[in-house]
Amino acid sequence: MIKKTLMGLTAAALLASATACQSTTQPAAPATPPTSSVSPAPTAPKPAENSNTPAEPAKPIQTAPEGTTPAPQTPTTPPAAAAPQATAKLYKLNPKSYDIVPIDSAAANKNVVLLTFDDGPKDKDMLEPLLETLDKHHAKAIFFVNGYRVKQKPELIKLITDHGHMIGNHSWDHIDLKKENKDKIDQQIGDVQKQIMELTGKAPQFFRPPFGSGGDLVREKVKQENMLFMTWSNGSLDWEMTTKSNNPDKVVSNVLEQLRPGSNILMHELQWTVQAMDNLLTQLEQKNYGFVDPATIDTTL
Repeated sequence: MIKKTLMGLTAAALLASATACQSTTQPAAPATPPTSSVSPAPTAPKPAENSNTPAEPAKPIQTAPEGTTPAPQTPTTPPAAAAPQATAKLYKLNPKSYDIVPIDSAAANKNVVLLTFDDGPKDKDMLEPLLETLDKHHAKAIFFVNGYRVKQKPELIKLITDHGHMIGNHSWDHIDLKKENKDKIDQQIGDVQKQIMELTGKAPQFFRPPFGSGGDLVREKVKQENMLFMTWSNGSLDWEMTTKSNNPDKVVSNVLEQLRPGSNILMHELQWTVQAMDNLLTQLEQKNYGFVDPATIDTTL
């Protein structure tokens, strides 16, 4: 009995040895992959070498290990860009005096002036130093332009807007609109609106009639074009000077003599005014006056 048992054990050992040797020479059948809560990182599928190559099977959906928070999925479309915030409206125009006043006296400084320049754009060599001086004092202005001048030098409009200033409508030919009929008024104002819109993508929001002369027909057209009608409340009188007879210091004293909170200052693109500008803005600052950004004026009030 013992002998038969030993013989059986020997045979079993020989059979196991033969099976082990066979496994080193022949590949074993693919085993079923063990179940796992995290799939291996997917790899990009290789392109098929020919039409007979079977398509690669779809990748399994990844799941997070038990007890962990799944990572957020990347959205298929990017979120919409945030819309630019509109500039807060802090000031309005007094329609009787043409001064600039705070909408809410608790929210805005009343000790301010509005800087405006008419009859441009004229000359780059004169405009550039004017813009540099305004930049130096962190001051913004409205440049009331004439259409015929813009047609001659449209590149100067971009120069003005690149410095953050506002373009205003001052009619096409700088004529006395109060003496003109409706068709002429519509052309003089409307053509400048279209012109500036084509150059900047935005039509003017402010209108100043040449010589401050405008009647009911002018006001009606201005309203149709969604502009604010204004003249001025503080004249520099720089237009009374000439190339041969001018005085930059007099430009400064003319403004300071009329100065009051909300002064709407009328100036022009003139060489003596450019020369006076740094001194004028410095003295205004010393008197604790700020400069209204035209973008903060509500043109609907």
